[in-house]
Amino acid sequence: MSHPKSERNGLSVIVAGGGTAGHIEPALAVADALRALDDSIQVTALGTERGLETKLVPDRGYPLALIPPVPLPRKLSADLLRLPAKVRASVKATRKVIDDTDADVIIGFGGYVSLPAYLAARGGVFGRKRRVPVVVHEANAKAGIANKVGARLAAKVLAAVPDSGLPDAQIVGIPVRASITGLDRAGLRAEARAHFGLPAEGPVLLVTGGSQGARSLNEAVSGAATQLVSAGVSVLHAHGPKNTVELDPGVNDGTAKYIAVPYLSRMDLAYAAADATVCRSGAMTVAEVSAVGLPAFYVPLPHGNGEQEFNARPVVSQGGGTIVADADLTPKYVIDEVIPLLLDPPRLDKMSRAAAGAGHRDAANTVARIVVETAR
Repeated sequence: MSHPKSERNGLSVIVAGGGTAGHIEPALAVADALRALDDSIQVTALGTERGLETKLVPDRGYPLALIPPVPLPRKLSADLLRLPAKVRASVKATRKVIDDTDADVIIGFGGYVSLPAYLAARGGVFGRKRRVPVVVHEANAKAGIANKVGARLAAKVLAAVPDSGLPDAQIVGIPVRASITGLDRAGLRAEARAHFGLPAEGPVLLVTGGSQGARSLNEAVSGAATQLVSAGVSVLHAHGPKNTVELDPGVNDGTAKYIAVPYLSRMDLAYAAADATVCRSGAMTVAEVSAVGLPAFYVPLPHGNGEQEFNARPVVSQGGGTIVADADLTPKYVIDEVIPLLLDPPRLDKMSRAAAGAGHRDAANTVARIVVETAR
């Protein structure tokens, strides 16, 4: 873990983006871009034992430093009274990581790992002699509490889209890993379809509700399985590890196939195999889907502050997708709207170009350069 300056030539960077894939994936995309920019840069990821980072970070080859989580209660409760002690413990653990890695800069992506990082970087107030400059990146259309606090302490504030609630933020898009931004969908199509057991010819619909799946998406699309396959549309459906989809026994007897899997570990191949997607509109999903130029039916999560709809709006306004309310996504909608799009190659092509033009494909490299400038 420790990288004393005497033993290293490059910068030492801490990326704080634990919890959900929406925080971790941008952090790792920037870590990859930093490493590509200068292989002497040391990157350490900050996380907690609760988050997906315990699997995702080691898989990508980065050291992971664990700190106690600071979940922010949404309402008045005993948890709120215990919070100051939890914050102090987490800040103290983060300060130790800063010292052990001799960090030159911290970049935070929001969530409960970032808040302790922002506070620990301040220096004197929490007993440290040296302040560490902070860069804040907000991926969502509406900033969360951690990044609102971080923005007040940061040397540089970045956001994916305008009007996120962070003042004077530089708009850079969402950092997406190079395996996605550089994806040659047409070139990989044959390999991708063979990988999943999909037919080489004919349109393919990708269905994904994120890492856990989404019941409403599962029920709507699987409910139209017979009509999809009869129309010649194949489906690659990731239903989530805790969910299943019921299919008629004879649905796969014809040329088109309905392939249902718990999850997709190769999203690059899933995107390459598909001609359109039905998906949620989390910030990371929208960034990846638009980066690869995949026409989308975005189905925002029906609860929360409505941020998922805001995430999709820029791509939809460019013509790269359609927003469908969760309650409106039914088997009938799939039959009336989704099937006709999959059978209309000129319309698919036009939407694909619009989606690809709506994103910031170079966001990870842009953010990496800003992190290095801030450190120096």
